[in-house]
Amino acid sequence: MLTDCVPSKTLIATAEVMTSFDSSYEELGITVEDGVQDDGTVIGVDLGKVNRRVKRLALAQSHDITASVTRAGGRVLRGRGRLDPERAGDGTRKVVVRMADGVEETLVADAVLVATGAHPREIPDAQPDGERILNWTQVYDLDALPEELIVVGSGVTGAEFAGAYQALGSEVTLVSSRDRVLPGEDPDAAAVLEDVFRRRGMNVMSRSRAAAAKRVGERVEVTLADGRVISGTHCLMAVGSIPNTEGIGLEESGVRLTESGHIWTDKVSRTSAPGVYAAGDCTGVLALASVAAMQGRIAMYHFLGDAVAPLNLKAVSANVFTDPEIATVGYSQADVDKGLIDARVVKLPLLRNPRAKMQGIRDGFVKMFCRPGTGIVVGGVVVAPRASELIHPISIAVDNNLTVEQIANAFTVYPSLSGSVAEVARQLHTRKAQRES
Repeated sequence: MLTDCVPSKTLIATAEVMTSFDSSYEELGITVEDGVQDDGTVIGVDLGKVNRRVKRLALAQSHDITASVTRAGGRVLRGRGRLDPERAGDGTRKVVVRMADGVEETLVADAVLVATGAHPREIPDAQPDGERILNWTQVYDLDALPEELIVVGSGVTGAEFAGAYQALGSEVTLVSSRDRVLPGEDPDAAAVLEDVFRRRGMNVMSRSRAAAAKRVGERVEVTLADGRVISGTHCLMAVGSIPNTEGIGLEESGVRLTESGHIWTDKVSRTSAPGVYAAGDCTGVLALASVAAMQGRIAMYHFLGDAVAPLNLKAVSANVFTDPEIATVGYSQADVDKGLIDARVVKLPLLRNPRAKMQGIRDGFVKMFCRPGTGIVVGGVVVAPRASELIHPISIAVDNNLTVEQIANAFTVYPSLSGSVAEVARQLHTRKAQRES
């Protein structure tokens, strides 16, 4: 919470305001006199002030959650917990907590929920120092904007930070070991984002694996696997995460771990140890706050004996907080291409949307997948500003087995970006009708 979802999205929100203004103020007829350089970009940002706000908001969120737990009658202990391997005859479990002052307390519970999260993965020859070589928990300690930032890793974390710091004014080099940025996302969406990155001046280095990073005075040199060396003032290592599952008594208690160290869970968040549940990044299911929260709710409802629906990953909506954002839900283009599902696909560029034209939005699209016979919506992709908001009607359709005809017949505001969702559904419905006739 303090170094992940809330702070990163707060930082990105600041960058988004700057990018939105800089990319459209001329077309919208806004004149700028003072405080802007000759090239029309905002002069800069007080990163120290931004990061202080980031930390303040993250801490406030943490305090709010602590207060809500306390109001509900729970206790919040600050320390390190360890699951006791012994299970009592009545089925209860023990958790031994070592407090910050060294005092230990043993808690007895009918059920234990492990939600220990994850920490940044590190490369042996690129150890973060918190000053010039950074991981994604350390960037919020910077007081000044990096002049030349090298971001190693083009997954979601790397792409989000690369886009944010470029918008804030850094010269960014993004080192990707794969053919494209965001290799796990929709290929059309990734192509749009990479094109935007390059057009805005980012140096995207594809098929370039980083082997090492070292300090050289006030600069950082990153050595690639092929021997090339790139230099910058700072380097952000965004090469994945490792679950926090070591040294807390899990395996000794019968909790099965995967080869990657994640906790194995079933669809209702149970681990292999009776009475022990797990949720969040430590499970390796999907590294999303919404999924972690759902896993936790399912776990506790199941323990309390309530009827619960197993976790359905095909109903999960996800978002990459770049500019433009990339939101997805349900089956993907890769699923269709691999033959995992038979689906019809329509993609509609936002350039055709009247509201997008009014706002100066050039990049993005809405894509929808539906079953060829019934027209039931099984997935979608939105690439747009605030795609995280626009994906919701498609998420509802996927979760409730709605058809493209139902989506097409629902009224949308004119003009609106959401009108493209309805238009894609209309085109899918038309093609379905043509095929049936």
